[in-house]
Amino acid sequence: MSTFLDNQNWRYATKKFDSAKKISESDLDFLKEAVRLSASSYGLQLYKVLIIESSELKAQLLPSAYGQTQITDASHLFVFASQTNVGDAEIDAYLKNASEIRELPIEALAGYGNFMKGAINPMPEDLKSIWTAKQTYLALGNLLNAAAELNIDATPMEGFNASAFNEILGLDKLNLTAVVIAPVGYRHTEDDTQHHKKVRKSNEDLFITL
Repeated sequence: MSTFLDNQNWRYATKKFDSAKKISESDLDFLKEAVRLSASSYGLQLYKVLIIESSELKAQLLPSAYGQTQITDASHLFVFASQTNVGDAEIDAYLKNASEIRELPIEALAGYGNFMKGAINPMPEDLKSIWTAKQTYLALGNLLNAAAELNIDATPMEGFNASAFNEILGLDKLNLTAVVIAPVGYRHTEDDTQHHKKVRKSNEDLFITL
């Protein structure tokens, strides 16, 4: 019997982490693999995921997250950053990787490559930025679900100054911009939020079957 739904009921947006508890290397590898395997549009994965362990760096980021102590108390901080300039180079890199992994001649993928370039390159830059940012949320979802499977807490957060994060982490120089972050670790016994009943819409209010 799957424990997926039980773990989804167990998880919540942790408000206070136990700073003394750290994620093991094996569990961190599991979370990274879950993020790596996440779905993304065309399979391009037009983002990077920074995993911040350094206490000093987390403390430096804290003011730019409006003093939310999940940033510093959690074992690790995941920062999902989307690419800010997408074009032929990113598509060609994907095709090269696909060719090597699937053991296909690169020419066999030319049609798909042209299809992607025809769909992506004409997009206005503002819409392209929105599209790449959306992809990071798919990866974030995998992180949240994988963490719950291990009874590890993860809190998705949009409440931070992306420009400040970009500057501190040097993301501008990497053609990246921070989109969403997730402190990951273990809930503190003093976090009363863990005892609150989960509030979600009923099936009748949420789903429409046609």
